[in-house]
Amino acid sequence: MNLENINVNKKIKILYMGTPSFSEVVLRGLLKEYKIRAIVTQPDKKRDRDGQIIPSPVKKVGLENTILVLQPEDIKNDYEEVLALQPDLIITCAYGQFIPQEILDYPKYGCINVHASLLPKLRGGAPIHKAIINGYRKTGVTIMYMNREMDAGDIISQKEIEIMDDDTASTLHDKLAVLGRDLLLETIPSILNGTNQRIKQDSSEVTLALTLKREDEKLDFQKTKRQIYNQVRGLNSWPGAYCLFEGKVMKVWKCYYTDNIFSNLFNGQITNIYPDGFGVKVNNGEVVITEVQIEGKQKMSAVEFLNGIQDKSKFIGKVLD
Repeated sequence: MNLENINVNKKIKILYMGTPSFSEVVLRGLLKEYKIRAIVTQPDKKRDRDGQIIPSPVKKVGLENTILVLQPEDIKNDYEEVLALQPDLIITCAYGQFIPQEILDYPKYGCINVHASLLPKLRGGAPIHKAIINGYRKTGVTIMYMNREMDAGDIISQKEIEIMDDDTASTLHDKLAVLGRDLLLETIPSILNGTNQRIKQDSSEVTLALTLKREDEKLDFQKTKRQIYNQVRGLNSWPGAYCLFEGKVMKVWKCYYTDNIFSNLFNGQITNIYPDGFGVKVNNGEVVITEVQIEGKQKMSAVEFLNGIQDKSKFIGKVLD
């Protein structure tokens, strides 16, 4: 980048809006080439065991770099402080609140968003989880202009990535965060010089990835082995898929599937004990669970869990609900 571009980049008043670790990765990359006028992030909510506030990942970056940090409780009704900063460009990435039209209309270069899917696929707050849960073979990142509808603005740029068979929500998150960071840096110059694309989304291609609910986490052993495998991967490392074992919540963190058929068992019944875990009958075969977490306890391998069962012969045939 030449000196002229560096000087222009430092003069552009950019306001960044984001909260979680995905957004942090994008912000840290942005700071290497642009000056950020201020950061807007969600209000503090988490505290450690000593009662001390745990700043959001994005707030932490702001504090480290002495950047002004704003944390409105409800930005729909508390946006004047944002407008007072007179931003030329607003960049949002997993902020966590709907942004009012007054903010969207203000910046000279617009209000753009970094979204972790290939829009119009997977609009909503859980695109990474749902890409795996829904069995997608690829996903990606979209840079788009924002409008009043959820993730419905015009597309500026996109880049796709293959979803590997062993990807989890955690590993895919990390890949997409880096992809989003790099794509944003590639895209901003075209926005500033007015040469960027502006592509309308095809409404007939829209799919949703709404914020996860508790029922999305519950395993249903009436489903196929692949569906269950995808659900477990898609909820790892947060919030975790679960079932019930003898009335207690059992989170299932890792599994794989086999072609073994157990026609004499019901779906959800324990089929067998293996060197690395235990099998469960499902719709079209068997899922072998290899890492679990019983409520109130730490994660453990399925082998460790089985070591706590005195009569393993009686374990076979029990039901996971």
